[in-house]
Parts: sequence; structure tokens; C-alpha cells
Amino acid sequence: MCPIAQNFQGSDEESATECPRSRSTADSTTIPDWMIESIGGGALRQVDLDNGTNGWASPPGDLFSLRSKAYLTKRQKCPAGDYLLSPIGMDWLKSNSKLENVLARPDNRISQALKKAQSEGESMKSFVFAVNIQVPSKDNYSAVFYFATEDPIPPDTLLYQFVHGDDAYRNQRFKMVNKIVEGPWVVKKSVGNYSACLIGKALTCNYHRGANYLEIDVDIASSAIANAILHLALGYATSVVIDMGFVVEGQTEDELPEKLIGAVRVCKMEMSSATEIDAGTPPIQTTAGCLGMGVSKVNFVTPSIQTTAGNGIGILKSGGGDDNDK
Repeated sequence: MCPIAQNFQGSDEESATECPRSRSTADSTTIPDWMIESIGGGALRQVDLDNGTNGWASPPGDLFSLRSKAYLTKRQKCPAGDYLLSPIGMDWLKSNSKLENVLARPDNRISQALKKAQSEGESMKSFVFAVNIQVPSKDNYSAVFYFATEDPIPPDTLLYQFVHGDDAYRNQRFKMVNKIVEGPWVVKKSVGNYSACLIGKALTCNYHRGANYLEIDVDIASSAIANAILHLALGYATSVVIDMGFVVEGQTEDELPEKLIGAVRVCKMEMSSATEIDAGTPPIQTTAGCLGMGVSKVNFVTPSIQTTAGNGIGILKSGGGDDNDK
């Protein structure tokens, strides 16, 4: 799906090593009611990790290999460990036009659940991180992944810098890692066995900052190659299982090892399961200081297709790639 994907097959230069584990919200606190409601709601439900269909699950973080503490000197990667934030749901949405800033919509079920909890004096420090993959077609679709924490994000962390940074910083750091767990040969060859991509440099990302959330809208239509690859994969959606993880890229030694913000396994999704909503419903208006919305546009370098043996037919190289992860 990424137009500038680096695929990792494993090598001496990218060997695994041990690294510290982070803790997810679920490890240290009782899951609040609003998160339980969010996990159990929506047209796409949480399903069994190994055998589920038409839903989402939480893959173990150790299935992802991220930059280790020694990456800059030894090119080593290590299992990611626990997520920084807890996964609380996925929405598969359909509309007559592109859906943007879905967390600000009055009909968004995640926002509604949190708002209800806060009206009762609970979860006042909760924060939601959402990634909205916008899929253009005759009917516009959005795959929205939600992650949350009950505790404030520590100010000395890379995630805090990302949430509070400007769009230029975010574009240089927002990375997606994905792996096809199950699927037809043509999908595996197109997407790649295991790939990482700096989404903010490869695609147009619109960042929406609310008082208690950050949403990243990823416009697949901004890349013809990404659009073609994603539509190919969606044609086999009912037979594809894919793991998707989101990372703030560590680029200096003190920012390593990298940690997963969160990850989701999408399990054999049915296109017809999408919830249809009205794109004309206006978002909830907040003060400028709370919303802090930023829109980021990326200048693209025309890519060239490379068909590297074993790495898939959709691997591209351009000025926006995550070249350091080769």
C-alpha cells in the first residue's frame, strides 16, 4: 500500500537484538467503561487473533521489528514489545465524499463514549490517537484505527513531541509498518512481506488536533501507486489478513529504541460491512486553541517502479522514502 516501501526479509545488517519493553495502558490500569464500549462497538468487532473474520484484533508487538538502541551503528532491529497506547477499535466507514476529522463529528462513537464518561467526571485525562486511511472510489471509504490512554503522555517522550509538534515535524516522523499475515500471492507480492514507510513523506496527511485527540487523515488518492496497490488488496479483502502498526520514527540515538504507538490486525474484512454515514454532517466546532487543526501538503517526487526479486512488484524509490531502513 505504501508507494515507497522498504521490505525486510532479514539480514546480518538488520539482526534482532534485545531491547527494553514499554507498557501499554492495559498493563497498568483497569480498562474504563468508555474504552470497553468502544472496543465492543462498531460494525467491525474485535475477533479472535488467529481465526477471526470480518473484524479486527490486537497482534503481539513482538511480531514487529523496529529500530533498536544500536540501530544507527549496527543496523540492528528488535521486537517492538508492548504498545504505548491501547487499541480501542476500528471503523470501516462509507460515505458519498471523503471523510475528514471523524473524531470531531457528533456521530463518532469513540468521541461520544469519551464525552459521556467525562460528563460523569471520569477519564478527564484520556487521550485518543486515530489514523484515518481514506480510500477513494465511487463510494468513499475510510478505515479508522483508534488508540487511547487514560494517563497523560509523558512530556519527555517522542510521542509527546509528535502530538505537540508542527506538521513538518510530523511528516518527517510518522511511519507505518505492515505485514501480510495471510493472503493471495499477488497481494503479498504487491504489498511486500514486511514493509515500513514514512507515510508523512509518501502521502498527503492532514493532521487534526483536538483538546483530547490527534487524528491523522491519510489521503491514499495522493499517490496513484498507493491507490492502485490498495484497491488490488481490497479486491481480495475477504481472504487477506494484515497487521498494521504505527510508529514515531526515532532518528537519533536518544530517540531509540522505537516503540509502537499501537497496532491492529485486520481480519478478512467484508467491504459490505461498512457503516454508511453522511459526509455533510459538520464537525463539532471548538475554540481554535483546542482544535489546533493543521493541514499538511506534501510535494511529491515522481517515483520509479522497481521489481526487486523477493521484495514485491510495488516497491518504489523516491526522495520521500524511509531510505535509512533499507
